[in-house]
Amino acid sequence: MRFIRNYPKIMIGMLITACIIPLFVPYPSANAATGDVSCGPGCSRYDVVVIGSEIQGVLLAKSARDLGLNVVILDPRSKPGGELIQGQMMVLDEPNDKKKRSLVQGELKNLYAGYKAGSIRKQADFQRYFQKLIQGIPIRSGIVIQSLDIDSSDADKSIRSLSYKAKDGHNYTVQANYWVENTDHNALTGKLGVKRIPGMESIYNGKKPDYMAATFMLKLKKVNWNKLHLAILEDYPLTHVQTKYGPNSYVDWNFATGFSNITSNYKPLDSQLMLRGLNATDQKNGEVIINSLLIFDVDPSNPKSVASAVTKARAEAPHVVQFLRKNIPGFAKAELNGYPDYLYIRDYNRYETDYVLTEQDVMGSKMFWDNVSIGGYGMDLQGTRVMPKGNNVGTPDRYGLPLRSFELMSFENVIVVGNNVGATIKAYGSARIVPNTALAAQSIGIILGRESKHKRLKELTAADFTRIHQYLQKDYGIVLRK
Repeated sequence: MRFIRNYPKIMIGMLITACIIPLFVPYPSANAATGDVSCGPGCSRYDVVVIGSEIQGVLLAKSARDLGLNVVILDPRSKPGGELIQGQMMVLDEPNDKKKRSLVQGELKNLYAGYKAGSIRKQADFQRYFQKLIQGIPIRSGIVIQSLDIDSSDADKSIRSLSYKAKDGHNYTVQANYWVENTDHNALTGKLGVKRIPGMESIYNGKKPDYMAATFMLKLKKVNWNKLHLAILEDYPLTHVQTKYGPNSYVDWNFATGFSNITSNYKPLDSQLMLRGLNATDQKNGEVIINSLLIFDVDPSNPKSVASAVTKARAEAPHVVQFLRKNIPGFAKAELNGYPDYLYIRDYNRYETDYVLTEQDVMGSKMFWDNVSIGGYGMDLQGTRVMPKGNNVGTPDRYGLPLRSFELMSFENVIVVGNNVGATIKAYGSARIVPNTALAAQSIGIILGRESKHKRLKELTAADFTRIHQYLQKDYGIVLRK
């Protein structure tokens, strides 16, 4: 490990000889703290336990582990990878400022560079990229959380330990300094009795919680992308294209959006589904992936709800393809090219953090003393059954996302990442996209690795962050100041 490599050779020899520091052994070995007094016999202790394998939490885990922390990922899903790998959400949104400059920073710059160049487009490409990220990180999939041991003696509570059942049918216990909620269904935070941030229902004054639709990604082959591109070029100027095909309709050599004047005429077999405007990526060699088939009222915490949604979407997909063949240039010979195993979940419960990002912060380009990310992207609220067409409520310039929006309120040692970011629903419409939250997660992992031996996260001050921002820029090329 890096922290050992940096020791002088004589020190390494002394450590090995005296056996005073147990070396990290990948999970499920429990040598880190077996028999810890506060945890019990057979308990494993870690610096950081990440619940879920969405890419944001993986980046946090990787950054922390690279700096010597003892990390494990416990994933409630049966396979790792979340929406990127299992949901095959391989149509990447990019944050930009008002001058059209990309705001992608950190590790994801490698992913986006490959995506734009065409070297990371297909499922196997994304799988290879994800495998590189998780290499060396111990991970156990298919776990079920059984119980939590919570210390309520201080003003802020803390989680001491977590017990779970593994695929092998046995129960295990882990103890950690920090816990990270990294699922799309609140596997951890949903058990903590914390206050939910109002969601989509607040847009139309609804009384019941409501959520943006999920997506079932459509995978096609035998698409003639050149024909699609040339057909649109023939309809230029762009104003005429958008009058004919609908707002935001656009096609280049790699990506296509819009066509809502056409897709709005599609009549789904099931009222739970809707075909919105296209958001498509050319995966080369006639293969295309499309983020357009919406599914309303999916509860990601309920396996039956997810399974039902996937079944309905798979039944709908052939009919969608037939519609596209008849109505979209270049799709005349299109065929289905397999199905994803899971869904792209945009939105579920989010719980109050120490600072809840607001739409005023986003539109006002507010920067924070404890920035862990720089965000950008339209405040894009996808549809619900009540308001199926959704709404874009504003397009901001760059803005900051503070560490406090990733620290769960009332808990001293719980971090939320990815779609769990603390933000009002309008602010969430922008903050939710992966590059914004992934940069935050990577930054938090680095901060944990470099600061946690000296201070707790919630003890960090503005003066600390002046120093933190300096080394993030100098050592990682991450710029978090305006």
